[in-house]
Amino acid sequence: MPTHRETVLAALHARLQPLAALTLRHEVLPERIPAAGLIILRDGQPGEPEVTLSPLRYHFQHRAELEVIVQAGTGRASAFDDMIASIGAALETDRTLGGLCDWVEPEAPASVDLPIEGAAALKAAVITVVLHYTTTGPLA
Repeated sequence: MPTHRETVLAALHARLQPLAALTLRHEVLPERIPAAGLIILRDGQPGEPEVTLSPLRYHFQHRAELEVIVQAGTGRASAFDDMIASIGAALETDRTLGGLCDWVEPEAPASVDLPIEGAAALKAAVITVVLHYTTTGPLA
């Protein structure tokens, strides 16, 4: 049976699947970036939980990461902005991921342009998504 942490991360991945960009999880950067862009979900860090007693509960602020990458010619900035907006809209449709989280909060991306020798440059960013959830144990 998967842990609550894994269930939450799988729900986040599923929430991003309908987007135009290819959405992967735990994958290495492919040789070619799809025209619609690429999103790679990394598990990130659950952090140190706050603990409440009676009943015993562990309250996490898990920091997952979305690597967002676009490689489009002249419309790279616009395509990147559209992808960021679509991620935001997808997360806003259900900030609890079907009741698995107390709250899902993306942080603002800091984008960079990465030159590629002999090809169009990449525009990329890491978006931290803070997943607030509660478990009955530190490994649950």
